[in-house]
Formats: sequence, C-alpha cells, structure tokens
Amino acid sequence: MARYRGAKTRISRKFGEPVYGPDKYFEKKKYPPGMHGVNKHRKTSEYGAQLKEKQKAKYTYGVLERQFVKYFDMASRKKGITGEVLLQLLESRLDNVIYRLGLSNSRDGARQIVSHRHIMVNNKVVNIPSYLVKPGDVISVREKSKSLETINDSLSSDRVKKYHWLEWDLSTMTGKFLNLPERTEIPENINEQSIVELYSK
Repeated sequence: MARYRGAKTRISRKFGEPVYGPDKYFEKKKYPPGMHGVNKHRKTSEYGAQLKEKQKAKYTYGVLERQFVKYFDMASRKKGITGEVLLQLLESRLDNVIYRLGLSNSRDGARQIVSHRHIMVNNKVVNIPSYLVKPGDVISVREKSKSLETINDSLSSDRVKKYHWLEWDLSTMTGKFLNLPERTEIPENINEQSIVELYSK
C-alpha cells in the first residue's frame, strides 16, 4: 500500500513538532523548512489551521488521504464524539498497536514487521498494517520471529512506554488490546475537533 516516503524531518519542521517521533535533526532546526522558514510570520487562516491538523494526523499515523477519509466516515457513523472516535480508529491500526507495544521504534518499522508476517492476532498471522484491532484481541510475535534483532532492540530501548489500554508479557512476547483508549490517554498533539470542522464544511 502507498505511503509517504519523503523527507520526514522536513515534515516535522513544517508542523513545528516531531510527528514521526524523536528526531535529532528536527531539534537542530525547529523553524519551518525553506529559504523563508526562519522569518516566516504569515498568519494562518482558520481553514489553513484545520487543514494543518488533518495533515498532521495523516503523517503521524502514516495514512494517505483516501484511507483517512474512510476512517472519518467510519467515525462519523459510530456513537460518541466523532473526533475522539477517529483517533481511536487510528490507534486501533495494527501497525500503531505494534508501535505502542514497543516492538518497533517507529510506525514505519511496525508496518514492515506486520507486512513481513512476524505478527499474529488471535493466533493467526496478519500481514495487513491497517487491520483494526478490537478490544480483547491478543497480539503476539510469531515463534520463529521472537529472535529478530530489530524487535528485541526496540523492546530493550528506553523508548518503550506503558499504555493503560494495552497489556504486554515480555516472557511470551504476547500482548492484549484491552480497550479503546480515552482521548486523554492518547499522547498525540492533534486537535481532532479542527479535523471534524474541516470535513463538516
């Protein structure tokens, strides 16, 4: 499936924050890219601000426009606050869950782990990064993949965090998606209401 393959630091500088995770190059240059980046003081319109939030969400979760619209349509049909439900759907993607569990240092890396058939959901191999994990689903690393250096290096890094909606057993390399996260539990700096307003026009 298509995904953004361009310069990630440039995108992070565009939004003023490391949307792809820790980035040493972003820390060196926090102003926007381009020859006028340092002196850019142009006021952003309401539409521009809303569009920026949508773009930030797309880049953060590695989703292109067509699929993002699909997620928004799904969220608008479900009960609850549309913006919050949208983020819950994005958080439920298998590649994101693998990233949150600490099996990869990035969502791109998590996507590759899933695509290469290293992950099982409810004891069945799933190689679709966009697969939506449901509460109660058990996510595990395939037996022959448990020795993968990339997975073990990630699990042993300082980046691994605990999330209340996820359970992880390092000894068996098995996790569980306990429930959909509340908005306050999702760490991404995204104004989802702006996205809802954008699509409501």
